[in-house]
Amino acid sequence: MSAAGWFIVLLALVGANLPFLNQRLFAVVPMKLRAAKKSVWLRIAEMIVLYFVIGALGFMLEARAGNRFEQGWQFYAITFSLFVVFAFPGFTWQYLLKRR
Repeated sequence: MSAAGWFIVLLALVGANLPFLNQRLFAVVPMKLRAAKKSVWLRIAEMIVLYFVIGALGFMLEARAGNRFEQGWQFYAITFSLFVVFAFPGFTWQYLLKRR
C-alpha cells in the first residue's frame, strides 16, 4: 500500500472520531450553548459529512496517481461501514465511559 493509502486510512480514523471527541461543530465552530452537549444526531450528521470529505480527498489522491478506478455501491457500503467501526473508540469515550 502506498503512502497516500495509509494517509487516507489514518485521516479516516481521525475523522471518524472527531465528532465524538469535542463539543464543537467540525472541531472548529463553537456551539451557541456552552453547557449543552451536541446531540447524537448532530454527531452522526457530522460523521457522514466527514466521510464524504475524506472520500473526496481519497478520490483526488487516486486520480492524481494516474489510475482512477470506477467503484460500485459495494465499495461505498464497505468503506462507510469501516468508517463507522473506526468511530467506535470515540463513541465509547463519549457515551460508554463513566466520568467522575
